[in-house]
Amino acid sequence: MQHLFSPLTIRGHRLKNRIFSTGHMTVMLENGNPSDRMVAYHQARAAGGAALVIIEAARAHASGVSSRPSIAAFHDDCIPGYRRIAEACHAHGCKVFGQLAHPGREMSEASDGTFAVAHAPSAVPNERFHVMPRQMPVAMIEEIVEGFAAAAARLRQAGLDGVEVIASQGYLLSQFLNPAVNRRTDKYGGDRDGRLLFVQQVLAAVRRGAGPEMAVGMRISGDEMDHDGLEADEVLEIAAALAGEDRLDYINVTAGTSAGLGGSVHIVPPMAIEQAYVAPFAAAIKARLNIPVFVAGRINQPQIAEQVLAGGQADMCGMTRAMIADPQMPMKAEAARFDDIRACVACNQACIDHMLRGFPISCIQRPETGRELEFGERGSAALPRRIFVAGGGPGGMKAAAVAAERGHEVTLYEASSSLGGQVKLAQLLPGRSEFGGIISNLQREMELAGVKVVTNTAVDRDLLDSLAPDAVIIATGATPYLPEVEGREEAHVVDAWQVLRGEANVGANVIITDWRGDWIGLGLAEKFVREGCHVRLAVNGITAGQMIPQYARDKWLGDLHRLGVEVLPYMRLHGADGDTVYLQHITSGEPVLCEGVDTLVTAHGHQSATGLEQDLAGWDGEFHLIGDCLAPRTVEEAVLEGLRAGVAV
Repeated sequence: MQHLFSPLTIRGHRLKNRIFSTGHMTVMLENGNPSDRMVAYHQARAAGGAALVIIEAARAHASGVSSRPSIAAFHDDCIPGYRRIAEACHAHGCKVFGQLAHPGREMSEASDGTFAVAHAPSAVPNERFHVMPRQMPVAMIEEIVEGFAAAAARLRQAGLDGVEVIASQGYLLSQFLNPAVNRRTDKYGGDRDGRLLFVQQVLAAVRRGAGPEMAVGMRISGDEMDHDGLEADEVLEIAAALAGEDRLDYINVTAGTSAGLGGSVHIVPPMAIEQAYVAPFAAAIKARLNIPVFVAGRINQPQIAEQVLAGGQADMCGMTRAMIADPQMPMKAEAARFDDIRACVACNQACIDHMLRGFPISCIQRPETGRELEFGERGSAALPRRIFVAGGGPGGMKAAAVAAERGHEVTLYEASSSLGGQVKLAQLLPGRSEFGGIISNLQREMELAGVKVVTNTAVDRDLLDSLAPDAVIIATGATPYLPEVEGREEAHVVDAWQVLRGEANVGANVIITDWRGDWIGLGLAEKFVREGCHVRLAVNGITAGQMIPQYARDKWLGDLHRLGVEVLPYMRLHGADGDTVYLQHITSGEPVLCEGVDTLVTAHGHQSATGLEQDLAGWDGEFHLIGDCLAPRTVEEAVLEGLRAGVAV
């Protein structure tokens, strides 16, 4: 780790290592200003050893305000919150930069839910949000430039160390740079020099507002990776032109664009995307520039970051989700405690998916993230007790680890021969092997906390009566929900668990009926088509993957389209016979027949395993229900409830 833990100085600011938290929306604001929750969130990353925290994109001008919560850096009210973040992080030797942005046409709704007036270089429609923007008059452009200057001055007044300007991912500045979006004929359009002018003016304004001591950087997509997006060779020339004349102290390279569903996948790339895949774009830019180059994009382990740095591809590595999953990752890596690092699995469930739905971000493996004020300091139990945990899935493992960490004597019982619950099956889906890291991460938490694990043993009333624990946490999970299928006895019908466990064979022509619209239907479809089957995926919803994070869903739907999977939305399973599956359109009510079917695979969700709960009826001991045995949901809810139960006992 000699490269990762070497210092770097940018405009007089010494960064103690090469790990930084990129600007990312946390949904932790109060009236458009940083809240105590946001302060605690960033402080945890600083305390864990990050060298630099870049605070999320703030709006430099009121015309960029939308329904998506963002810091209003165009008003002095933001200064106290920024100052509290800076002071909290500085106390741990961590530098703090602010981020300034304007979405341009990348906005659909105003803060009151009406459709906003979106502004852009030209009246060129946005494909993702279906927005037709208004072309900015020159007077508005000039006003926005001054807005960046004033916002930078507020960040300086708050005591931040630097300012990063967003010219990435299809937002306003990159819209001016893109000839497919900027079709102006005045001085702000036309040739490359004209398209550069607005960004140059913004950078000059930010330098003016920031003063001589703050670092000024720019974030740019090395390739927007989308229809009509900027491509790598264009970005390389743009970066070289903008870095000239001492405008920038560093450049931060990412990928993708908000403008289209394909490009937006790269804003927060899911696990199906290769690790460190943005590094080659950063390396190309670094080879042309004489300033530090930052990079981010699926760098989730310190070993990967070290390789990027050692290979000369970049000077700093953004490891945002890695520190969402484990804020202490930098400290653990520096101490060579690699087995203790809780690695991000890029599921996107509680981080970016929370943000896109307007909720504070967290982590399915570490629900303490985003809840630092509630769970940041867990005290020891006042009276150590004997705690039994029934079930070794993610929820049970988290509950056991937390309870043991607090000083209780904890024994976890698992009915099968290995831990992990449904994660053991989920990791078998194509492109989902990384998800299995949740098991090893939680196992390590239990080991460090001193949990005793007993496998091949189910908890029942007799065991509890004989051993008399002080409290029981029930985490017995769920089993597949098997729908009534008229004609089942005449057809070949199997469920998803049977397929993944290798307990069922399927024929060459498969139909999957997917009630939940989550990972399982998508994964099974890919599995079967890659095995040479003809696959139809019938979804009880508007689209396959309706219930999962959109960037993961959109990537997967693109893959399935290329592979030739036939997706049938709005479908309800009705029945089956020898070679036909009978569906019903869920809104028209009309029948839909799928003929020539060899195997029907049902993925209809789960039902709670309530046997132990029922067995304890009338039992006078203390017990807590968590996870799927309480109600079938996802890993996120199970682990969060495990945390809460571990704190409660």
